[in-house]
Amino acid sequence: MPFKVQSKGSRVKEQQQASAPESLSPPKANAEAIHFLSSLGEEELQKLFFSETLAMVSNTGEPQGELTIEVQRGKYEGSFGRLSHCPLVHAASRGFLDNTLCGSSLLGYLSWNLETLEQHSQEFVKFHVLPMERRMSLLKQEDQLAMTRSVKEGEEMKTEVTFFPWHSMAGFISEAANLLLLRVMAWRQMVPSKARFLALDTEGKLCSSTYEALGSQTLQVDGQSAEVFIVEQAVHSNEGIPMSCQYYMMSDGHLAKRIQVGSPGCCVVTKMPILKEEDEMEPPLVFEKKPLPWEEDMALHSKFLERKEQLRLSHTRYLQQHPDAQALVSDFLLFLLLRQPDDVVTFAAEFFGPFSARYPRISPLRSSNRPSPFRSLEP
Repeated sequence: MPFKVQSKGSRVKEQQQASAPESLSPPKANAEAIHFLSSLGEEELQKLFFSETLAMVSNTGEPQGELTIEVQRGKYEGSFGRLSHCPLVHAASRGFLDNTLCGSSLLGYLSWNLETLEQHSQEFVKFHVLPMERRMSLLKQEDQLAMTRSVKEGEEMKTEVTFFPWHSMAGFISEAANLLLLRVMAWRQMVPSKARFLALDTEGKLCSSTYEALGSQTLQVDGQSAEVFIVEQAVHSNEGIPMSCQYYMMSDGHLAKRIQVGSPGCCVVTKMPILKEEDEMEPPLVFEKKPLPWEEDMALHSKFLERKEQLRLSHTRYLQQHPDAQALVSDFLLFLLLRQPDDVVTFAAEFFGPFSARYPRISPLRSSNRPSPFRSLEP
């Protein structure tokens, strides 16, 4: 079971205690969820790297703030200082809820299978009487996932650290991973059937999370019609009712609308984005070989004769400047015609081998029966 450490703010009072055994076994993701995550890859996720901005509005349509989500290619420094490329998710919101300033921020590094490498999140509500702030950090260590969670109410802060064994976190979807997973479902236009993932509830407790496709709908965005794919995510907390959120997504993963069930407002897109389309593989071009009757073409025939004469003059000039080359070739041809060997290539190698700088120096008084280095020894 997880190990927890608790402390209270400025009172400098820390205690360590093992978590009490629970009657219920810890939740686990099922095979459908794990299989879906294993099907993801770098090539597909890179198509979903873009930023988007949505307006936060009340039920009456009054603007209340702004939500931005950005997924890009980032660099993560892992163990032993190794740098690797990975998806980087950044989201932030700021607005008013019942005339009270509130906001949130999220930064997460993920693997190409949406495993959480590191994540930092913050939420705040500036109540006049008792301001509230909540922070949570997730960090993958060697064989565990460390969660540090702190809640500040007024001047009092409570902090706890929980360690989850890494082998028990298969199928875990953090907040950052959820934003990218939704884009994958929109891109594929499907939700894995009966898949049960893992998530953290608002209290930082591990619980199950499910996704359900609610069909398609046509929305008006910036005066244009957009077909959206609706997915509902439900986080099933063990200590309360499930928290549900509906996402209306366009074909390339852009978010058109987000509704949190029970919330007095929603997030909507105000400007139609440029949608990405799946690249279609075009068949390779085939170039047929066409005959080139250069002998019948006066221009090509003239170039051929001109080039032929240039080569003849160049070769003649070289032999005139190097008379030893012509003598060497003449000696080789004469020796070849006298011996008339069956293996002309090996004979030429033996003839020209002593002229190479890399050829070992051999005494001129060597035995004529010494085996040649250019011939394979027969057993």
